[in-house]
Amino acid sequence: MDILKNLDLLSVGTAIAGIGVLGFAVFLNNIKSITNRSFLFFSILTIFWGISNYFNYQTSSTEITLWFLRSHLFISVWHAFFFFQLTYIFPKETMVFNKKYKYLLLPFVAVVSILTLTPLVFVGISKLNSIGNVSVAERGPGILLFIITTAGLILSGISLLIIKNIKSKGLERKQYKFVLLGASLTFILLILFNLLLPAVFNNVSFIPLGALFLLPFIIFTFYSIYKHKLFNIKIIATTVLIFLLATVTFAEVILAGDNITLLLFRSVVFILVLLFGIFLIRGVLREVEQREKIENLATQLAVTNDELKSTNEKLKELDKLKTEFVSMATHQLRSPLTAIKGYASMLLENSFGPVETKARGAVEIIFQSSQKLVQVIEDFLNITRIDLGTMKYEKIQFDFGALVNNVVTELKPNIEKRGLKFSLEIAPKTNFNLVGDSGKLSQVISNLIDNAIKYTPPLSTSGEPGTIRISLDRAKGKVRLTVADNGAGIPAATIPKLFQKFIRADDAGKLNITGTGLGLYVAKQIMEAHNGKIWAESDGTGRGSRFIVEV
Repeated sequence: MDILKNLDLLSVGTAIAGIGVLGFAVFLNNIKSITNRSFLFFSILTIFWGISNYFNYQTSSTEITLWFLRSHLFISVWHAFFFFQLTYIFPKETMVFNKKYKYLLLPFVAVVSILTLTPLVFVGISKLNSIGNVSVAERGPGILLFIITTAGLILSGISLLIIKNIKSKGLERKQYKFVLLGASLTFILLILFNLLLPAVFNNVSFIPLGALFLLPFIIFTFYSIYKHKLFNIKIIATTVLIFLLATVTFAEVILAGDNITLLLFRSVVFILVLLFGIFLIRGVLREVEQREKIENLATQLAVTNDELKSTNEKLKELDKLKTEFVSMATHQLRSPLTAIKGYASMLLENSFGPVETKARGAVEIIFQSSQKLVQVIEDFLNITRIDLGTMKYEKIQFDFGALVNNVVTELKPNIEKRGLKFSLEIAPKTNFNLVGDSGKLSQVISNLIDNAIKYTPPLSTSGEPGTIRISLDRAKGKVRLTVADNGAGIPAATIPKLFQKFIRADDAGKLNITGTGLGLYVAKQIMEAHNGKIWAESDGTGRGSRFIVEV
């Protein structure tokens, strides 16, 4: 079988392969879109319409020819209907059809399509021509209804495209122009080759090529759907590749000649190429979709990151304003509290004359309360200085051992007043000289010993007397101070958080309700400023604790 003698079959096969590939490419792009689904249905019906149109003229049997004609008219009705539906819904993704469409138009089209299979449209074949030529059919009264229905659907679809094109703007107008251009080219070709040539010049050789004439509408509609949505170069390349492979394999089918085995083999290859192409296009579409999702997520993350960055800057500014306000407020509070504490101290020292016993108790409470408030305010001031970066350190060389001894001496009355046992062990003949801010380090030592006093009851849970042990030694070039007690202890879960702001042990409030949870945070900041360390150890609740400073 020579390929030149079967150019019409090759043309139809090429058109069918192209239509199938494009139809599934659009459908797989967005299977939920009603436009994409309608395009696929129209493409499939176009394939069947093209095949039935071709085989109308390839039989030598009157009965087979009659049923081919009837089948072709049946498909033509639905082909025209889906053309109308495609133009009716294009380019929407969702559509709710009205009652007239569902309960009048659709049943009417179904009835007309069924009539085409009966003698009401084609009674029989009055003249059977040779293969490749048009046979003459004896028409029935229903042929007029068929013509009115199919022509009405097609003309209505074209009218809808023209109206939508006129009313549309921007992106939609561009889409309608492509679809309208494709429809115009298709129907010009059909009128020219399937109407004028047979009617005027009695040339019927182009009638079997109907599928080829429908290809412009399919291609332009495909382009219009993809152009402004997901028209990716990889999808174009894949679609073109599958189209070319299908064309080549179909040509191989034609070249198989009368060899049945070779014909079957190449036909199977042709079908497999089309199926493989559909799956390949679906894979490429998914890849492109995933890439677009990733790109969109990256864009959203970038926007969110910028927003978070801006919000973070605002929060930092607000936090700075808050810190400055706390600093100002505590400064304002410290002055009157210092005066209250000073005058209370002077009253207790009888600087203004003897104080009665009843009044002395009240003044003592005023003095102690003001002293605690002064310490709290000092902690808040240190916090604000640290947060604002204004904490100043006056580092000089001094004897750390002497500093520890002085602090212990100052706090010894408080230890004795609490009724606690106490020991201080400083390694003899050891140089404890170091460079640092003695005032700030004195504050750290005082905080640790003061905590041990507050959280160690006179009698421990085991019945032993409350004890505080302070030791100082030097090893590997580092000075280490340990403040140990057998008091309340610290839960293991609390230790990692102990040096954060406002953190206290779970049972701390039972022994000392005035703690703020700021002292250890300030102590840690001071130690880090001296390139030192501070940490806590405990064997558990009720089993005491150890605070170690290394500098």
